[in-house]
Amino acid sequence: MNKDIFEGKWKQMRGEAKVWWGKLTDDDLDRAAGKFEVLAGILQEKYGYTREAAAAEIETRVTAYESSLKNKTQPTTVK
Repeated sequence: MNKDIFEGKWKQMRGEAKVWWGKLTDDDLDRAAGKFEVLAGILQEKYGYTREAAAAEIETRVTAYESSLKNKTQPTTVK
């Protein structure tokens, strides 16, 4: 995943991140501030993930989030 894209979409995803990772506080999310590596480190602290597992978790969640946005914005065809 492109880290710049992640940072650019952070404000949109921030609310979802609280749902995805309930142990994260607002302070944790403020500290992450859209920085992929910082968020991965926070997930390591809070959930005991390895660095690789934290990165994979973030990528999985962001990919699913982006996919859900695409599905919402695609017009439905009426026949």
